[in-house]
Amino acid sequence: MNLEEFIAKHGVAQSLEKGQHVFYQGDSSNCLYFVKGGLLKAYYLSDDGKETIKSFIQCNNVIGSISAVAANTHCTFNLIALAPSELIRFNFNDLQHCIAQSHTLAQSVIAMLLNHSMKKEQREFEFLMLPAEERYTRFKEKEPELVNKLTQNDIAKYLGITPVALSRIKHRSTGV
Repeated sequence: MNLEEFIAKHGVAQSLEKGQHVFYQGDSSNCLYFVKGGLLKAYYLSDDGKETIKSFIQCNNVIGSISAVAANTHCTFNLIALAPSELIRFNFNDLQHCIAQSHTLAQSVIAMLLNHSMKKEQREFEFLMLPAEERYTRFKEKEPELVNKLTQNDIAKYLGITPVALSRIKHRSTGV
């Protein structure tokens, strides 16, 4: 059994409307979610209300609070639908149990985790090492469809800059 087969067998379909949360920072959770359709935003909210965007999650990706499911702590971030979305929810403990019995499933999960780790490493590098203008350029190149789907405010929060700074960067890049 591979991961897709596991999700099909053990998953439960869940529909979300735009603006509906899957979970909130501080919640308990023992589930992961496969995004079958739609667009989600994972974000942090500081005590003073400042929002920082962790990632945008599109089709064929798995998301969940690893801290919550693996270490039995609370979710460290919020997850909200930016568009109507279709998810398949599955229990992390069920996944662990099946992994112990299936080498193919274990390999599939390892491949997913390696891919996720490489994306996180690249995001960390860009955030820590590149100026905002280069982060924006790379974002446009890697995710051109997202540029048109997201608000300027969300793109700015993802890049770690203000909407005004993003507007200036966009203005410079168009040469207007």
